[in-house]
Amino acid sequence: MDRLQGNLQSFFHNRWLVFVAAMWMQSWAGIGYLFGSISPVIKSSMGYNQRQIASLGVAKDLGDSVGFLAGTLCEILPLWAALLIGALQNLIGYGLVWLVVTRQVPVLPLWVMCILIFVGNNGETYFNTAALVSCVQNFPKSRGPVVGILKGFAGLSGAILTQLYAMIHIPNHAALIFMVAVGPTMVVMALMFIVRPVGGHRQVRPCDDHSFSFIYSVCLILAAYLLGVMLLEDLIDLSRTVITVFTLILILILLVPIAIPVLLTSSSDDPAATQECLLPENKKGGSSEEQAEIILSEVEDEKPKEVDSLPEIERQKRIVQLQARLFQAAAEGAVRVRRKRGPRRGEDFTLLQALIKADFWLLFFSLLLGSGSGLTVIDNLGQMSQSLGYEDTHIFVSMISIWNFLGRIGGGYVSEIIVRNRAYPRPVALAVAQVLMALGHFCFAMAWPWAMYIGTLLIGIGYGAHWSIVPAAASELFGLKNFGALYNFLTVANPAGSLLLGWKNARCNKLRTKVVYASLYGDRT
Repeated sequence: MDRLQGNLQSFFHNRWLVFVAAMWMQSWAGIGYLFGSISPVIKSSMGYNQRQIASLGVAKDLGDSVGFLAGTLCEILPLWAALLIGALQNLIGYGLVWLVVTRQVPVLPLWVMCILIFVGNNGETYFNTAALVSCVQNFPKSRGPVVGILKGFAGLSGAILTQLYAMIHIPNHAALIFMVAVGPTMVVMALMFIVRPVGGHRQVRPCDDHSFSFIYSVCLILAAYLLGVMLLEDLIDLSRTVITVFTLILILILLVPIAIPVLLTSSSDDPAATQECLLPENKKGGSSEEQAEIILSEVEDEKPKEVDSLPEIERQKRIVQLQARLFQAAAEGAVRVRRKRGPRRGEDFTLLQALIKADFWLLFFSLLLGSGSGLTVIDNLGQMSQSLGYEDTHIFVSMISIWNFLGRIGGGYVSEIIVRNRAYPRPVALAVAQVLMALGHFCFAMAWPWAMYIGTLLIGIGYGAHWSIVPAAASELFGLKNFGALYNFLTVANPAGSLLLGWKNARCNKLRTKVVYASLYGDRT
C-alpha cells in the first residue's frame, strides 16, 4: 500500500506528466485558428458586412497577442489561478457571443462584440504562458524541443477541434461557438493543478532522449494522420460512422504520450527515476531558489573532468556530495556570488531590463518581419490561390497548417541540435528559417505554376519555426524568472508585423490602381 501511494505521488510530481498535460491543454488552446469557421456564422446571424467581420478579426488578433496581463499574473499568482482566469475569460467571452448569435440575449453593438471576442481569445494567452513557463522551468536543458512541441500542438489545435466538431455533427453551426466557449474551459480546469513547475532534479537524463524521440514520433504520426483525414473528408463524402471512427483514433493518438510518465514511474530500476527528488525545493536555513539555481549551474559547468568518466551512479553520488557542500558553504556565508550592476546574459532579466538590450530588440524585429510576413500570407492565402487560378482554396489552408505544425516541431529539434552538439547560438536556426521564408515569398512573387505548393511548404515551415526558436532563445538570453512577461511582449510583434505589411500592401494596391486609371483615362485632376 505504501509503495502504491509512493508511486502515485511520484507520478503526480513527474515533470513528464506536466509536459503531457501541457500538450493536451495546448491542443485546445489555439481557438483563434477557428475564427475562419466562426466568422461566417456570426456574419449570417448578425447581418454584418465584410468590414465589420474584419473588425472582429482585428479584435481576435489583439486578443491572441496582447498577453501582458497574463505574463504578469503568471509571475505573481500560482499558475492554476492564472489558468482559471484564462478559462473564465474564454467562457465569458465566447459564451456571450454564442448567446448573442443564437438570439438568447438582445443583439449587442459591434464594439461590444469586438470586446467579447478580444476577452474570449485573450484567455489563450494564459494557456500558452502557463504551459511554456512550467515546462521550460521543468526542462531548462531541453528548451528547444519543449517549446517547439507545445507551440506545435497549439498550431494544430484548430484542426483537432474541427475534427471533434465534425464528429458531433450538429446542424446548427452556432454550436461550434458553444464548443469553443465550453471545451477549452473544461479541459483547462481539469488540468490546471497538474501544469506547474515541479521541484527536484532538472538536468538532462539518459531517458530524456528516448522520451523526446517518442514524442516526436507521435507528433509526426498525428500530423500525417490529420492531413490524410482532411484530404479524405475534402475529396470524399464520408459517412458519420467513418468520421466518428477517425475522431476516436485521433483521440487515441493524443492519449498515447501518457505512457511516458507511467513507464518512468513504474520503472523502479531506472537510476534516473530514483534521482527525481535529489534536492529539495526549499532547504531550511539555506539559499533562495535563485541562488540554488546558480549553485546547480556551477556544479554542472565546473565539476572536475574525471567525474564524467565515472559510472552513472557513482557520478551522481559525487555531484550530490558537491552540491551539499556548496549549499552548506552558501548557508554559512563562505561562498559569495559576485554580482555586477544589472544581470548578465543568461541571468534573470525583468521586462524593463530586457527592453534596454539590443539582443531583445533584435529578436523582436526578427519576429516582426519574419512571422509578420508569414501571418500576412496565411491571412491572404485564399485570395492568392484564387488569383493563380485555383478554385479550391481549402487544401492550401490545410496544408499550411500542417507545415506550420511541422515547422514548430522541427524548429525546436534542429535548434537544440545546433546549440547542444554544434555549440552555435540558437538564432542561427532563426536565420535559416527566415531564409526559407524568403524563398517562399520569392516563389509567390514569381507566380510559377507550382508556386502555391512550394510557397505554402516553405512559408509554413519557416513561420512555425519562429515560434519554437524565439521563445527558447529569449529564455536563454534573459532567464526564466520573468519568462512569461518577456514572451508575451515578443508575441506583439506578430500582429504588428502583419498590420504593417498589410497596410503597406494596401497602399501599393491603391497606388497601382491610380497608375492604371491614369494610363487608361489620363489625369483628370
